Amino acid sequence: MIDHKTGTREEWLKARLELLEAEKAHTRRGDELAVQRQALPWIRIDKDYRFDTDDGPASLTDLFQGLSQLLVYHFMFGPDFEAGCPSCSAIADGFNGIAVHLANHDVTLCAASRAPIDKLQAYRKRMGWSFPWASSFGSEFNYDFQVGLTVDQQQSGTGEYNFRGVDRRPADGEDSWGASPVGTDWATFMRELPGVSAFVLDDGVVYHTYSAYARGLDGLWGMYQWLDRAPLGRNETGMWWCRHDEYEPG
Repeated sequence: MIDHKTGTREEWLKARLELLEAEKAHTRRGDELAVQRQALPWIRIDKDYRFDTDDGPASLTDLFQGLSQLLVYHFMFGPDFEAGCPSCSAIADGFNGIAVHLANHDVTLCAASRAPIDKLQAYRKRMGWSFPWASSFGSEFNYDFQVGLTVDQQQSGTGEYNFRGVDRRPADGEDSWGASPVGTDWATFMRELPGVSAFVLDDGVVYHTYSAYARGLDGLWGMYQWLDRAPLGRNETGMWWCRHDEYEPG
């Protein structure tokens, strides 16, 4: 039995109106942050990043698909992975259906991962997704945008993520847990990191405008926005989710 305060409809309404004021303030603050994001200075991209896509080899400019804005979800799927990261997969479940809407508002939404394109295509088919997915295999793209660590960076604990130093060496005993959720050892799994980056194409020049990582991705993780409105909230003590085709039927 759940131990929670109960009350009358009048008591609920009074508390709900107080919460409404807080929610409105939160919404207004969110609007202010959106303006602040859009006011960030743009950084010109001069490096010639190369990708493999459904349509063949591509440049960063090609990923825009003729539009002026590009959102890239940095999906954790390394070359040695047997499947995509379960957490990234849950996020992708949430944004798969909106890519067509963004494309009709001058924004291309795609994912990018270091795994070869054939692995990405096979996994996308398994998951039933349709969004564009580019392979950055052999490119410095992931490293430059703080979503991939080299073996040397990991072993020395000198990587960078979320605009600060990060130590992604497996914790004591972690490497003895067996395979990670993607079928590799834990060290290999932990060299990939999630994030989102935004770009604009202006007069033939690509600019980097924004990136976010870690809890900065919270708003993109659709299921959590729903759970935050459920009676028990997130109500979690560990990783309770998996890929959508791995849940037990029932």
